[in-house]
Amino acid sequence: MPGSSLTRLLSVLLATALGIAGQAVANPSGEPVADQMFSGGPIVTMDAARPAAEAVAVRDGKILAVGSLARMKALVGPATEQIDLAGRTLVPGFIDGHSHFSMAVNAATWANLSGAPVGEVGNIAELVAELGAQAERNNAKPGDWVVGYGYDADTLADGRQLTRDDLDAAFPDNPVIAIHVSFHGAVLNSRAFAAVGYDENTPTPEGGIIVRREGSTEPLGLVMETAWFPAAEAIPRPQGEARFDNLRKAQAMYAAQGLTTAQEGATSMEDFSLYKEAARRGELVIDLVALGSFQEVPAFIAERDAYADYSGRLKLGGIKIVGDGSPQGKTAFFTKPYLTGGPGGEEQWRGEPIVDQDAMDELIETVYAAGMRAFVHANADAEIDVLLNAHKKHAALAGEDSRTVIIHSQFMRPDQLEAYARYGMVPSFFSNHAFYWGDVHVQNLGENRAHFLSPMKTATDLGIHFTNHSDYIVTPLDPLFTLWSAVNRVSRSGRVIGPKERITPEQALKAITLDGAWQYHEEDSKGSITVGKLADLVVLDANPLTVDPMAIRDIRVLATYKEGRRIFPAEG
Repeated sequence: MPGSSLTRLLSVLLATALGIAGQAVANPSGEPVADQMFSGGPIVTMDAARPAAEAVAVRDGKILAVGSLARMKALVGPATEQIDLAGRTLVPGFIDGHSHFSMAVNAATWANLSGAPVGEVGNIAELVAELGAQAERNNAKPGDWVVGYGYDADTLADGRQLTRDDLDAAFPDNPVIAIHVSFHGAVLNSRAFAAVGYDENTPTPEGGIIVRREGSTEPLGLVMETAWFPAAEAIPRPQGEARFDNLRKAQAMYAAQGLTTAQEGATSMEDFSLYKEAARRGELVIDLVALGSFQEVPAFIAERDAYADYSGRLKLGGIKIVGDGSPQGKTAFFTKPYLTGGPGGEEQWRGEPIVDQDAMDELIETVYAAGMRAFVHANADAEIDVLLNAHKKHAALAGEDSRTVIIHSQFMRPDQLEAYARYGMVPSFFSNHAFYWGDVHVQNLGENRAHFLSPMKTATDLGIHFTNHSDYIVTPLDPLFTLWSAVNRVSRSGRVIGPKERITPEQALKAITLDGAWQYHEEDSKGSITVGKLADLVVLDANPLTVDPMAIRDIRVLATYKEGRRIFPAEG
């Protein structure tokens, strides 16, 4: 976009924040006076009753009026901020279908080991070098942990997995963890294995994978799923006031992407305590929906009543159950085998459940009976069957409008989508996979299964409310890219992954606005620019409904408002 246009818009935004933009006029009509009035560009409301408008008036953090510019001028008073969009587009605030907010808080000192376009690591030598550079940035001493994220063997030129040997040579005195891009596993060096207590005598836990050195039982480096949990727990977290500094930075990152409601997708009680303190201190500037970990269900049930609705912008949305693994890590649980074997060379490998049928039955019964909602991670059809079986048994406990959320719902069957429709379930899809791993999925699963990835068009035809997400830190936090991937479904190589499942830009925008609100039972207060709803708004440099679909990912967020307050660029 031309620099002069951007400069003009930012100048107007700054001027209005100071109360000096526009010509304030008297309001003799006796109607309420608006605190703000937006006009001068396309306004996409996502309200079926009024899809577009010339102007929007805001008062006390809520939408006061939507309509013609002449109508809005009657609501302008001497103190009203008149915000000229300068031809840019106003849309509802983006609502996070699923991400891991805690990663933005905890990962500030981690190395980015991702391949292009997320990072710059192209081979194992570059990966080790990036870990070394991060260790220097952290001023790491012997014994200090060195952590990186985004490791993906499929993007490395070496054609093999990273091993402990690669890491030991460079880090003989530090425990090192290279977290797999799925966040369902990692490669550890010898110091890290010792710190976690893993050696050649460690049995592989149920639902886990420990890749062993050929001809021995010594762990070679890669651990996945339940075998990864102890390593994840061992990673040091920020302490003291640094936690709040990182939390402020994390919120700024979400706000810069137009997100006004964020999700913490698997919350420990330790992290939830941090968020409670932040809420008490007034530190939260965006709404945060936390999902309590299924490993600490009783503790989160005890918090249910206090955080059933927002308190200081913090809400306990429900319980997160991790049912299976990841398809790119080849640990998602399928009814039919992967075509390329398992992560450790296993033959006829279908993946395996983290939560099997008996455990799922018990968890779903406990969660529903406590009056809480279930958010279940289920990537592949065998694990989705496990969830559907459990839900069917205990549906009466869930109530008539439970809106159980199935996070990812990536590789499912048409009959399972039909069950979602019957039960009123909400799939939170992950269309970014089409770009980042679409080519890998075709190789691992075959074209038929791979092309039914995140089947949004079929879900739309069935009348299902669905959301879409980044799963940050798995893929970058970028709602416009997520929207682009749902519309185009183009892979890294340029291949369209499931052309029949592409949806329109408007449908894709609905998934991160109005249906995002639906997922959280908040459609009466969020998700569209409608009178009475919160003034959660985003200014974009182009209209995602009218640009070339392939250009959607190039659209940039220029400003984000939470309940009428500009939080990006930050005021003050």
